[in-house]
Amino acid sequence: MNFAPSFLKSAVAAKPAGLAQRSRMLEYDQPLVWVVVLLMLFGLVMVYSASIALPDSPKYAGYKSTHFLLRQAIFITVALAAGMLAFRVPIKTWQKLAPYLFVATLVLLALVLVPGVGRGVNGARRWLSLKFLNVQPSELMKLFVVLYAASYTVRKQEFMHKLTKGFLPMAGAVGVVGLLLLLEPDLGAFGVIVCIAMGILFLGGINGVWFSGIGATLVGIFTMVIVLSPWRRERIFAYLNPWQEENALGKAYQLSHSLIAFGRGELLGVGLGGSVEKLHYLPEAHTDFLLAVIGEELGFVGVLTVILMFYWIVKRAFDIGRQAIAIDQTFAGLTAKGIGIWIGVQAFINMGVNLGLLPTKGLTLPLMSYGGTGVLINCIGLAILLRIDYENRVLMRGGRV
Repeated sequence: MNFAPSFLKSAVAAKPAGLAQRSRMLEYDQPLVWVVVLLMLFGLVMVYSASIALPDSPKYAGYKSTHFLLRQAIFITVALAAGMLAFRVPIKTWQKLAPYLFVATLVLLALVLVPGVGRGVNGARRWLSLKFLNVQPSELMKLFVVLYAASYTVRKQEFMHKLTKGFLPMAGAVGVVGLLLLLEPDLGAFGVIVCIAMGILFLGGINGVWFSGIGATLVGIFTMVIVLSPWRRERIFAYLNPWQEENALGKAYQLSHSLIAFGRGELLGVGLGGSVEKLHYLPEAHTDFLLAVIGEELGFVGVLTVILMFYWIVKRAFDIGRQAIAIDQTFAGLTAKGIGIWIGVQAFINMGVNLGLLPTKGLTLPLMSYGGTGVLINCIGLAILLRIDYENRVLMRGGRV
């Protein structure tokens, strides 16, 4: 597929004189491409700004100041190439592959827990080391659970109002994923995946009473996980009162310094590169707390710009999904909306954590935070969204895909 801007000839319209009239409909959604690319480039600049001082600390003493910049640039280049390849795959092929991709990622999630195979960082085992790259299977699962849930809903459409044949099998599959993620532990990724699966099932027509009941059950499960885990419980209490001295120097250390960063930024920020919090006060500033650096250096205006760009992506995903369903492409429509739910929920949680609206979770800001697997899988997911939009346009012109 040629990504260069171009117009297609209309299949049916013609001028009175018999000359072919060009259609105003583009081959693909150019604004969506530009918003995604701009977010990644914006993230690249902010990752460099947030990580430039890291080599001054003993932990990163052997790194150059451009280490994270160069690696993130490579990640983005590879992710864009992978996105172009993913765009060329028809949606019908993704639908056929969905169950196999889901099962394969389940195996990877299990391998993470095997001693000597999975790689641990800060007490969490979430990565598989491939020498040149650390793969995080939970990031892969976010996309593949979208494809699997959409595929399952289409295959079981006639049973969606039945508990045993419709809901329980999907709930069991998500439960297995959740168990593996909680063993890592990665409660944040589990929350995103549950939201994706539940959202697609709801859009696919599951019984409203069961949906409400299962939603209440999940809230109870999350509550029990927090209550039975002392360190999670301490983190919740610290989140409720981050300025208490014990909390500010302990579990709420990141949150308190994130809030200080936003406070320093005010309306227009202190200027690009001028953040003080990134100077070893705010841990993981280039990953989980990148938005705090944006808030400090570019102020409310910079944060609002990021929020509006993510809002536009999510809205566009739902528009594409509704369009696909309207032309009887149910799997494509549910997949598009699922991608919107995934990007929207993860961005909301990350922003909520940075702003102190939610307890601290280890979730990155999609497309922007430092990380190879995250950026790669985000690009592939959005390339699938672009493919859905492309196929919608072809079908509406009377063509075939």
